[in-house]
Amino acid sequence: MNTFELQPRLTGELLDLRPLRPEDWDALFLAASDPLIWEQHPASDRYKEDVFRQYFQGALDCGGALVAIDRATGSVIGSSRYYGHDAEKREIEIGWTFLVRSHWGGQYNAEMKRLMVGHALRFVDRVIFTVGATNMRSRRAMEKIGGVLAGRRDSPTGEHVIYEIRKNAA
Repeated sequence: MNTFELQPRLTGELLDLRPLRPEDWDALFLAASDPLIWEQHPASDRYKEDVFRQYFQGALDCGGALVAIDRATGSVIGSSRYYGHDAEKREIEIGWTFLVRSHWGGQYNAEMKRLMVGHALRFVDRVIFTVGATNMRSRRAMEKIGGVLAGRRDSPTGEHVIYEIRKNAA
């Protein structure tokens, strides 16, 4: 059995995904500093430097964060991460994803998720995504990429819905 590589380098037509590094702070904070990115998110103040600094440190600490780079421009346009790998249950979560607004609308998010899900399903049978229950933009995006509503969960930041993509359905 191969070991799940939580920080692979993944390349698509539009994006390069590579491991997040401390020196990505300036570019990633610049990408995240638009309040409209976070308006439907449970952490709607994540555009603020002190709040984003916690997000960024958590991303570094988790060991599964990837930075998204637009291949056409070389610009950092967002990030995502693998989290909570459970080898026994053969599942992993993909989350904490954001993209700059200029890259909203499907192509970039769809490619990011396709690359990440494809990599994950080499090692697990189920990929899960936790989305704020009222974040309709993210919920629609999950449905566009084939995510199936699989449950609900309460957390300190509010109610969330769980989407899944299973190996046999991908």
